[in-house]
Formats: sequence, C-alpha cells, structure tokens
Amino acid sequence: MKRGYRYRIYPNKEQINLLEQHFGSVRFIYNRSLFIKNTMYSKFKINVTEVDLNNNLTSLKEQYLWLKDLNSQSLQQANRNMLTGFKNFFEGNGDYPTRKSKRDNNFSFQVPQNYQINLTTSKIYLPKIGWIKIVLHRDFLDKEFIKNELVTKQVNGELILDQKLNKEFDILKTLTVSRTSTGRYHVSILIDDHIPEPIPVEFHETTTIGIDIGIKSFAILSSGEVIDNPKFLKKSLKKLKKLQRAVSRKKISSKNRKKAVLKLAKHHQLIANQRNDFQHKVSIKIISESQAVCLEDLNVSGMIKNHKLAQAISDVGWSEFIRKLIYKAEWYGKNILRIGRFDASSKLCNVCGYRKDDLTLKTRKWECPSCKTFHDRDVNAAINIKNIALNNLNTVGTTERACGLTGIGQRYEARSHSIY
Repeated sequence: MKRGYRYRIYPNKEQINLLEQHFGSVRFIYNRSLFIKNTMYSKFKINVTEVDLNNNLTSLKEQYLWLKDLNSQSLQQANRNMLTGFKNFFEGNGDYPTRKSKRDNNFSFQVPQNYQINLTTSKIYLPKIGWIKIVLHRDFLDKEFIKNELVTKQVNGELILDQKLNKEFDILKTLTVSRTSTGRYHVSILIDDHIPEPIPVEFHETTTIGIDIGIKSFAILSSGEVIDNPKFLKKSLKKLKKLQRAVSRKKISSKNRKKAVLKLAKHHQLIANQRNDFQHKVSIKIISESQAVCLEDLNVSGMIKNHKLAQAISDVGWSEFIRKLIYKAEWYGKNILRIGRFDASSKLCNVCGYRKDDLTLKTRKWECPSCKTFHDRDVNAAINIKNIALNNLNTVGTTERACGLTGIGQRYEARSHSIY
C-alpha cells in the first residue's frame, strides 16, 4: 500500500536558489513539451511519445546551457507528468493539460531516484542540490523494518538510507519537493510497503453511520451527533480584509508590498492548516467508530456557482473532507457507501416515508403530516442517507442501477465491500 509522508525542509540561501531553478526549469520543460505535442498532432497527426520528448532534452540542453546544472531525472519526470495528464484526460479523469504559470503558486518538482536520508542528523540529500536539513516529525518506515529489511550505510558513524541501494526493493518511491506561497519548502516521500490493502470488514446496520454534511453544522451523523462548523475563514475575514488593504496601499514591486503580500499569504496558510487539521481529526474519528460510512454524492463544483453560498461552501471544504474519509477507509478496511445526488434525503420522513416536496432551505425543523413525527432537517437527512444506502445494497440488479448512479460523473457507487 502506498502512502506519502510530508516533511518540512530548511534549505540555505544557495540551496534555495537551486530549488527555485528546478521549479522554473521543470515548468519550462513541461510547457515546451506540451507545445511540441500539441503542434505535432494538430499539424502532422503525429503522437509524440515520452522517448521522443526525453531525446529532445539533449538538444534543449545544448540550446539552454543552464539546463545542464539541473537534475536530469526531474526534467524527464516533467515530460512523464505531462503525458499522464493527457492519459487522465482521455480516460475522463481530468481536464485537458494546459500551460503552467508561476502565478499559480504551484511550485514543485520530483526526484524519482538517487536521494538519501541521513537518519542520524536529520538531513536529506537531493541530486544537484546537496544535503538539506529536514524535520522528521514522524517515521515514514518503522525503525526495525529499516534495520532488518533495507540496506543502509554508515558514514562517519551516521546512518544513511540511500534510495539507490534499495532500488531493487521498490519501497522508496518518488520524492516531491514543493514550496508554498509563504516560502515554506517541503518534501513528500512516497512509500510502498507492498502490504496489500485490508479486506473491507463486514458491517451491518448498527455499525453503519450516515453523514449529512452542511454549512450551519459541519457534519450531522445518523446517530444524532452534530459536529459544529468552526468557520475558520469567516472568523478571519476582518483580518484578511485589513491585510488585503495593506497590500493594495503599497507601491507595486516595492519591498513593502512584498512584505504585505507575505503576511497575507501566511494568514491564508494558517486558515488552510486549521481546516486541514480539523478535517483530519473528524474523519479519523468517524472511520474509527464505524464499519461503514454512508455519504451523499454532491455536485460541489455546481453548488459553488451560487454566489450566495460559494464562500460558505468553500470554507467548509466538503470535497476535501470526503476525500479524507475515502482514503482513510481504504487504509483501515472500512466501507464507503454512496447514494445518488438526486435521492430525496432531506424531504423524506425516515419513519413513514412521507415526502415533503415543499421543504425549503430555510426550514430547519418540520413535522411529518402523515405520522406526526417532529424532524430536525439535518438529522433526518443523515438517517435517510444511511437507510437509502443500505437499501441499495439489497436491491435486486446491478449496483449501478440499485444506487441510481449510472452517469459518468457519479463514480462512487455504493457496493457492499468495496472502496471507491
């Protein structure tokens, strides 16, 4: 099973310059290769392969001599990433690849091999850059596993884990170096321990939980538990406006403007970190306490087009929270059940099945005209999500028909023992 471990690094001034050169060069190669591929196909109907693009790197290095000072593996990885983008597009898993811009604040490059980690002094070696201080705040592999299963070397009494020496084990995969908009540098190490994903556990109604995610409350569980929405962005809007005004008042390209931009970026980063930490804690709690989790398939990208709700929806971070639930369920062998986005969850009485079609968003509580049950809108929706998902599993026919998820965009069908 593959997992990524992200650590912060602290390069010196010289290493920062080298890292920035790699960020720019990888972006340059990506855009250049994208132009070549699009041009060759549009004019000559020739499909350019990865081998062709890598061979072109040789001539590019003669034309742009500064490319010789960079890690060739990282440049080749840029070509591979571009072609992967085309593959995902034609498989319906992404948009058509476009040019990368430095304004996107997406600074990263990959090191597929030949990196080293000094476990004694907490440093990492990157080709063409050198040894950089790294904070290993958690183990990416068990110390006993490293000692017994991997090849290490001793240099001046220091224990070093070399990716090249362990290439045959295929455990230490690609390393990604990135920089945030606040100027923080990180490395993400991809580890494949070759341990198969656990088989999803058996579940029944009592060990299944339904979740209705919302805006007023972050999540409402079918058990009746309500998780409040911390609203990190909304609470920081006043300060963000003040920092944004400070940026606007500074002269363009001045040092003071750069300082003001950095302060603004740091506060945005703080909000993102708060939201990320909160979602991690909630998702692991839900996954740990249940064997199956029932979710509603939401069209988040369509919902944020409503300008009255866009900011609130973005502040909650629905898509990222669901993504965390799904991959943590895979880690621990739990089940994820999805229902269709058009299934009536809020308007349906979970007791008698009466459908209240005139229910509006303003109505938070309502009484069923049929059975006289008084409902909390969100708790009722969570219970219905659970009931519909469990009923879909017992419906005769294919899973897709049972769940009503036959569209291309609705990939997360509910199945009894599968994770999507």
